[in-house]
Amino acid sequence: MLGARMARPYSQDLRERVVLAVEAGATRQAAGDRFGVSDSSAIRWVQRWRAKGDFAAKRRGGSNSPLEDHAAVLLALVIEQPDLTLDEWCVVLRERGIVTSRVSVWRFFDRHQVSYKKNSARQRTGAAGRRRRARTLARGAAGP
Repeated sequence: MLGARMARPYSQDLRERVVLAVEAGATRQAAGDRFGVSDSSAIRWVQRWRAKGDFAAKRRGGSNSPLEDHAAVLLALVIEQPDLTLDEWCVVLRERGIVTSRVSVWRFFDRHQVSYKKNSARQRTGAAGRRRRARTLARGAAGP
């Protein structure tokens, strides 16, 4: 299904009405039925209200990488050892007690805009058919 979007969270107003109905004496299921939400939503909202005093929707999307806790160390190591492969990064991090994967390391560096480009001296070693040809005497140089 192209163009499909995730459903939006319920409004703050609806959440508040459900919680207030339960606090006024209605059961969670009855409050959910009354306001047209599932029993499980009403139950979670009331639990959150009683535990934290809040029933706002949780932040959506994304996640926090455990590598972000070690960002300063990782970025300092990039300066010290700029030519490590992703597998070598995993070994170095494992030695420091940080268990991770190649994909996590790659995503961390991508978020921090750290990229690995080929050495500029090696960029000249491309295929011969892709380079500009040298000028020949007949076309490019004026005779004496």
